[in-house]
Amino acid sequence: MGRITARRPVVKIRLGEEPTRRADVLAVEEPLEIRVAGSPLAITMRTPGHDVELAAGFLVSEAVIGRGEEFHGAIHCGGPGTGGRENTYNVLDVTLAPGVTPPSPDIARNFYTTSSCGMCGKASIDAVETVSRYDVSTDDVTVDAAILTTFPDRLREQQAVFDKTGGLHAAALFDVDTGELLVLREDVGRHNAVDKVVGWAVLNDRLPLRRTVLQVSGRASFELVQKAVMAGIPLLAAVSAPSSLAVELAAASGLTLVGFLRGTSMNVYSGVERVRVPEHAAL
Repeated sequence: MGRITARRPVVKIRLGEEPTRRADVLAVEEPLEIRVAGSPLAITMRTPGHDVELAAGFLVSEAVIGRGEEFHGAIHCGGPGTGGRENTYNVLDVTLAPGVTPPSPDIARNFYTTSSCGMCGKASIDAVETVSRYDVSTDDVTVDAAILTTFPDRLREQQAVFDKTGGLHAAALFDVDTGELLVLREDVGRHNAVDKVVGWAVLNDRLPLRRTVLQVSGRASFELVQKAVMAGIPLLAAVSAPSSLAVELAAASGLTLVGFLRGTSMNVYSGVERVRVPEHAAL
């Protein structure tokens, strides 16, 4: 299995001081080709590790599967040009359960995504609403604002690889009823980190993810809202800003979207009725 960190020489420059040479720890970024029954589906740049979860979560986002029972298994196989003899751990072949319709050749996208892009231009809001199996607007979950403000710090405390590299995004899933941190994943791509979290839910047969909060370490983009809706997650919280399209999709889908969740404050862009606030601060 590929490493998640690598050491590389770096020259440290500080004004007024002599440059110094040392080793720096970097987050590894490598391509992963996802195949279904041997047919290439997608390529994404990711941090190696939890690849099966990444593939499973990706298939949920693509509406190929929606339940854990529909995902049969996956195996790393030899890369292109190796004749299958050398396992590069950068090709993952997924097997769907019997009876599950594989991705159509018409929609299978042999595409390249960068770690900052994700599902760039993937689909319109209407398309996401149409293909999602789960209606997040019907989830009656509420969360105390004071509890919500603790999630970013709890996520940050668990980012072991970020502490070494400073170069990874993170996504974590919290149970609203208990406050338990269910799972946390890191990756160079924010969309990959979310796919790994959703994939964890697939492999543990926990879809739809009702009564949960998805906390992310960066901004809330359209594709992250899309992934939350596809997995049945009712509330997405980010420490940074959402995009305009992310807010539009969240509002149209009935998802609660929180941005700029820092310290004791936050902006609620949609679904504010799910966030409980003290009486003196109630809207």
